[in-house]
Amino acid sequence: MKIGINASDLLARPDLGTITAAAAAAEADGFASFWLAQTSLLDAQSTLALVGQRTSDIALGTAVVPTWSRHPHAMAAEALTAQAASGGRFTLGIGLSHRPVVENYYKMEWRKPVRHMIDYLDILLPLLETGQSSHEGEIFSFVGGGARPTDTPPKVMLAALGDQMLRVAGRRADGTILWCVGPTTIERQIRPIISAAADEAGRGEPSIVCSLPVWVTADPQPARELIGKMLAIYAELPSYRAMLDIEGVHGIADISLVGSNDEVVEGLARIAEAGATDFTAVVMGGNPDEVAASRATLLAAA
Repeated sequence: MKIGINASDLLARPDLGTITAAAAAAEADGFASFWLAQTSLLDAQSTLALVGQRTSDIALGTAVVPTWSRHPHAMAAEALTAQAASGGRFTLGIGLSHRPVVENYYKMEWRKPVRHMIDYLDILLPLLETGQSSHEGEIFSFVGGGARPTDTPPKVMLAALGDQMLRVAGRRADGTILWCVGPTTIERQIRPIISAAADEAGRGEPSIVCSLPVWVTADPQPARELIGKMLAIYAELPSYRAMLDIEGVHGIADISLVGSNDEVVEGLARIAEAGATDFTAVVMGGNPDEVAASRATLLAAA
């Protein structure tokens, strides 16, 4: 299992210099990948295009960009630009977001989400692969094309959790990017469904990217309590709630990797055994020493 950094925590105070420096540090330390979510008014794909110019080897990806706010033609253009800027190291992770976000923030109708994603991929994938699309769908349409900045399309992954979306990811995409998902859920829900769909479609084994907070500390109880408070909203969103119920836990604090070096290493091993191909850590700590210890544990495990 490859181990990388999920730096989406930096988006609370987005700064290009800070994020670029964090990516360069992750590469220098030997992490396999560096990921950003689209959660602020800093554009994740544009930022990773810049990061791609300042790094040389580390894999880069979005985890994830919501589809409702961007037409697939715009998403393709941004992804191809990031792929070209990084010399072919970019992975486009996309997801539906959630009904409360779509309806309350975008003021859009949450309608037929699976059909939405199928239409989206019917336009996005041909544009990435050939520069042309001819799809008139129920939710999205685009007929046309253009010159691409690179002939090498980026990998595309979906934030797939439920049965239907996992089947779409297995048939059409390169894998799934997970949040609020522990090893039991990977083993029982994620891996069996997405792998079977990929096999039926004649595709290779899909990537399964698991992302969770990691905090090496001698005092785990207050650390878990802080994570629980910071990330409490995720336990209330239906798609994540369903995954936490499979895991048999209340919230993301219960599946975060918190504790001693050995306990975190054991947690990583369990996630790998469950079927994750990649783990991306949201590195946490109550002080610089704990942050450094968390990074050191991850690197040693890798």
